[in-house]
Amino acid sequence: MTRHYTQKSLNYAKDLRINQTDCENILWQYLRGKRLNNIKFRRQVPIGKYIVDFLNLSKKLVIELDGSQHIDEKYVEYDKTRTEFLNQNGYKVIRFFDNDVINNIEEVLNSIIETYNNIE
Repeated sequence: MTRHYTQKSLNYAKDLRINQTDCENILWQYLRGKRLNNIKFRRQVPIGKYIVDFLNLSKKLVIELDGSQHIDEKYVEYDKTRTEFLNQNGYKVIRFFDNDVINNIEEVLNSIIETYNNIE
């Protein structure tokens, strides 16, 4: 696989791993070490000019966690552009609000499993 990222984005991804949000940390506890249905995920992975929260490389499944700021119109447009870029490069993107991770983690995990199983 050809990597299309800069050293700067790789360093930024490393910083994000160290300083992940509380919700990212909660979800990571379920995803790390193939804990969720033996599915391997990586966190804070650079893809092009973007850094995705979680990635399953074998099925190109991206999981994004969005805080309340993503309701703002400028973030909605940015997320749309970002998702289009990822889709055009063969990635399937699913998004969850931080609130879902905090209040409905089982539903989030079931949705991840279902999406993963439905990717060809």
